[in-house]
Amino acid sequence: MENNQELTDLLALDLGVNIVNRRPYAKEVFKWQDMDLLPHSSSDTLLCEIFEWNGRNWRTTENNLIGFLFSGDVLSKVKEQLVNTPKHPALIPDFEFTKDSMVEYGLSLPSLFNIGINGNIKNATNFSVRVNGVTKSRVTNIDSPGIEILKSYSQFTQDKSKTYRKNIKFNYLSTSLFYAESVEIFLEKESGVGLDVSFQTTNVEVDAKIDTDTKKHFVLKYSGNQAPFAAKFTKGKDFNIM
Repeated sequence: MENNQELTDLLALDLGVNIVNRRPYAKEVFKWQDMDLLPHSSSDTLLCEIFEWNGRNWRTTENNLIGFLFSGDVLSKVKEQLVNTPKHPALIPDFEFTKDSMVEYGLSLPSLFNIGINGNIKNATNFSVRVNGVTKSRVTNIDSPGIEILKSYSQFTQDKSKTYRKNIKFNYLSTSLFYAESVEIFLEKESGVGLDVSFQTTNVEVDAKIDTDTKKHFVLKYSGNQAPFAAKFTKGKDFNIM
């Protein structure tokens, strides 16, 4: 199950949807994989970051679980391990955010891929972001630093129960993070409409396929320390899987 068509067929079968002559939509992929968009894009977003859910949106607490579990040299070591957690193919098909879904998710969505929108995307004739080559990093109980984190977490919930209940038990931990190898931007608009796209070029290779006043097609290929765009969240009280 490694090519896009096989994965698309599997997604369609599992969700009971018909996908013909198109990419899966972001909503379909997110539902299939039980993943959610991150509220911000930053290369220092790590596994085990703690998030709040207000019933509508995710919001980071600016804390990471390992800050409660470790200190000193041990904390530095575990943080370094999290930074360097390997990324593996996520085994999900390349997919697409359509104009309608971007409006629904909010104008912050393109920024997750370091894409800037100058103007109102509602004024575009067509606008989409295609996501290619998704990889995933995750915390498990069979690899470091997951082994150390889960072992310490189990003890922490008992020894520091007040801190645990206040900060973690009813919040959510990012237990998987998703990254894009590249994205494609498609923009079509009427002549004279004030709408354009921009993007960060650090660690980004930009290939301008089309760049005119009314039609644009850019391919952004990422390298270096990537920023994740989505995550799987696990409630704090359900995290201890030792």
